[in-house]
Amino acid sequence: MGAVVDSGSERPAPLDVPAKRVIVARSSRGDRIFRGIVSAGALSSLVLLGLIAVFLIVRSGEIFGRFGLDFIFSSDWTAGAEADGSDSTFGVWAMLIGTIIVSLIAVVVALPLAVGAALFIEFYLPERLRSAVRMLVDISAAVPSVVYGLWAVSIFSGAASSWGELLHKFAGWFPLFGVENEQYDRSPFVAGLVLAIMITPIITSVSREVFSRTPPDLVNASYALGGSRWGAIRNVVLPYGSSGVVGGTMLGLGRALGETVAVYLVLNLVFKPNFRILESQGGNVASLIATKFGEASQYEIKALLAAGFVLFVLTMVVNMAATYIVQKKSPLES
Repeated sequence: MGAVVDSGSERPAPLDVPAKRVIVARSSRGDRIFRGIVSAGALSSLVLLGLIAVFLIVRSGEIFGRFGLDFIFSSDWTAGAEADGSDSTFGVWAMLIGTIIVSLIAVVVALPLAVGAALFIEFYLPERLRSAVRMLVDISAAVPSVVYGLWAVSIFSGAASSWGELLHKFAGWFPLFGVENEQYDRSPFVAGLVLAIMITPIITSVSREVFSRTPPDLVNASYALGGSRWGAIRNVVLPYGSSGVVGGTMLGLGRALGETVAVYLVLNLVFKPNFRILESQGGNVASLIATKFGEASQYEIKALLAAGFVLFVLTMVVNMAATYIVQKKSPLES
């Protein structure tokens, strides 16, 4: 018999482990300059936003110090004759309610129109017309608000007031559509429709861009399983782009919240909370500032800046929520 070799006593020779490689990315001078310019632009936006917030806080501190939360939750706006404002009372609750109501009307009307337009452009419109229609939508999003306001006063108010009259006739039993004075041409309903026309191109542009990025493999798989075009849109495109649609809607809502001229031209400024959208009274915070600023005393200007700070915070919250939703992954993304 051969000798038994104790293999357990043998140890393999240690292997030489190579040192870890250090990978260093060397940017060219042009890359460094470009990165610096982009970083400076981003930081300057944050700095300017912070400076605006600090300015509003400092200039409105006296108002919040005197009225506290009553400035937000009261509806009396009386500018007294005393220079120190001792006989003045300010509150933005009615205007804040009007801002929210008008903006919600705009979103409710604009959202289905925008999503339908985005789907039509991306999946139904012939290719030779698609680029031209995309350009028109983008141009519509950049039209100044004063143009929409003047158009609404001169042309659109008549048709919108007749729609409001029909709503009151058939749904006036519901408190939202009830009126005390049957005058429908200067109401939150008309203002909301004007804002809906303003924000529809924004929502359409964002939604169309999100829909266009749906993976073609998923759409083709739906067709391969026997689905129709609408079936692919319903089961693939809409779930994939839902977060982008919501984000675009909230971006449009952010513009509607801060709109001034269009609301100022089509809505009567009345300091009374109005939950009846067909009633000819209301207003929003932005139109309040535009109406009062020219003839305001120094103390009332502080109150207007405090109202601007409230609107600033509300708009910032909406836009931060929009950014968060847009950056979330779509349900069908891997």
